Amino acid sequence: MRQALKHTALAVSLLFAPTLAAAAEGDGQPPEKLGTVAFANSCDAAVQGEFERGVALLHSFWWDEGIRTFKEVLDHDPGCAIATWGIAALLIGNPFATGPDAARAQQAEAAITQGRAIGAKTERERLYIEAISAYYDHFAERTHRQRLHALSDAFAALAERFPDDDETQIFDALYLVATQDPADKSFARTLKAAGILEKQFQEHPDHPGVAHYLIHAYDYPPLAEKGLTAARRYADIAPSAPHALHMPSHIFTRVGAWAESIDTNRRSVEASKREKTIDDELHAMDYMVYAELQLARDADARRTIEAMREVAGGAVARGGQFAAAASPARYALERGAWTEAARVPLSESPIPYVRAMPVYARALGAARAGDAAAAEPAIAELAQLAEALKAAKNPYWATEVEIERLTIAAWTDYAKGGRDTALALMREAAAIEDKSEKSAATPGRLVPARELLGDMLLESGRPAEALAEYEASERRDPRRFRGLYGAGQAAAQAGERDKARAFYARLVEMAGSGDARPELEKARQYLAGN
Repeated sequence: MRQALKHTALAVSLLFAPTLAAAAEGDGQPPEKLGTVAFANSCDAAVQGEFERGVALLHSFWWDEGIRTFKEVLDHDPGCAIATWGIAALLIGNPFATGPDAARAQQAEAAITQGRAIGAKTERERLYIEAISAYYDHFAERTHRQRLHALSDAFAALAERFPDDDETQIFDALYLVATQDPADKSFARTLKAAGILEKQFQEHPDHPGVAHYLIHAYDYPPLAEKGLTAARRYADIAPSAPHALHMPSHIFTRVGAWAESIDTNRRSVEASKREKTIDDELHAMDYMVYAELQLARDADARRTIEAMREVAGGAVARGGQFAAAASPARYALERGAWTEAARVPLSESPIPYVRAMPVYARALGAARAGDAAAAEPAIAELAQLAEALKAAKNPYWATEVEIERLTIAAWTDYAKGGRDTALALMREAAAIEDKSEKSAATPGRLVPARELLGDMLLESGRPAEALAEYEASERRDPRRFRGLYGAGQAAAQAGERDKARAFYARLVEMAGSGDARPELEKARQYLAGN
């Protein structure tokens, strides 16, 4: 099977590369490059290039272009039943997000029905169509996560049935990673997937899905270093796909490689503009803002946010709504601009966890500025949003909003002078946050809860305890500007001169060429005098 797949890939590459190059030269763009995919199928020889392009687009999460491509395959070969699997798979959208709406599910079900009516020519193709139908069966009765588990089970059975079929193994790995429980600290499913993918990476170093899914598999603090090879390869494997240019920054963010994150996301933004993929553009910009702020490139971050506002004026789906709400909040909170944070614009998104972010940012800004009365109403509002998420059977985001509620309750109590209750609430928020991981929708929480606990302890005159919290936060979210500065302050106040020098030196080395911030000046002064 593997030999046949490799032969197909070579044949398709030789057959269609001149056409792609000619088309690219005609519009001034470089030849399209989406990586090398070899998906055995029984469709006409004339559509092999289109078909495998569709699979490559699926592997790089280029949804609408992939759907259009598979529909063209069906137009050119109405007997290509397996193309309906591709359409239905693409209509799921990002498996790491929230899943399709009812309208897209209906389109997928129609595609599956069409595939069954055409009739698959091989058992493998028939089973692929039935496997994707596992996601859509009883669609309205199940959550996205429940549907994903059904899909993962279906592909696990396919992988067992076709152990030498590389594409089946790769899709099995994708759905294993997508169903990893963020609260499972054994990372059992994602590590199983990584084992599959690492073997595939050896055999198929230019496969877009293998590199892509390895990044997702290792997108956790204890695993992130393992993802650097895939991260540094993926953008060059499929540079024509906007998402492929963004994905390396998931690993770069995890290890604090901020300059690399900015560079790859800038390329993603440019590709997204060219291809008019607005959600990809906004998502990449959110990661850019996060990285720019860690390097104290505040003017750059401000310009990125201004560009986001222009882009968000168009039709923005869920991922774009998240990014558009998150980045202005980040810009104020990361800089400790509390009065500014208290005025960040609210979101009109229908998604409760998106609406929660600016509510949280405004309340945290007000409380940190000492205005408990302005912050307090957010406690009830965040509780309502968390309840809405529970009712929608979205426990992950319900918990994330509950962490935000606890954080605001803590800082509101602190602003009122209730330090003991404030610290207890802040410890509770940090403990809950530790039990789970950030969503793939975001480069990070607006501010890590344990970092905020360090802030509160430091302001309470307990620098040694604060230092321990900053160090714990640094292990989960390394090389964050606020975290390094807080750790340096805490160490200095606790009399830990060597640690203070180490943290301040890392901060200055990392962000010293950025814009002027008072924190950087204080760090330099300490280093000069100690």
